Amino acid sequence: METTLREILDDSLRYWERGRLLYNAVLTAVVLFWLVMAWPGMPSAWLAPLAGALFLLAIIANVFYCAAYIADLPLQYSSYRGVWRRWRWVLWVVGTLIAVLLANFWVAAEIFPTDDF
Repeated sequence: METTLREILDDSLRYWERGRLLYNAVLTAVVLFWLVMAWPGMPSAWLAPLAGALFLLAIIANVFYCAAYIADLPLQYSSYRGVWRRWRWVLWVVGTLIAVLLANFWVAAEIFPTDDF
């Protein structure tokens, strides 16, 4: 029995959108860590521009998260669907780790460029 496109799309959405919640929680924890570390020396004038920048970065991070679908959909439609569904968590972990590294770099280097860290 061949898997339909609708079943593949449903499975992909169910998997990746549940993962998006944890992905956003992890990135939020990274940003909160940096905010707590920098809070004592942060000028209050930074708060409004910082909030805008973080909102924009959250949107960009979620657009990048959608790249998982580029890998997931063709692999689910292939003969490797069963193997892929068991191992696609690796793509989530690697993508999340890359996002954490980028978030740490950007927040540390661009928003809070101090010698204290």
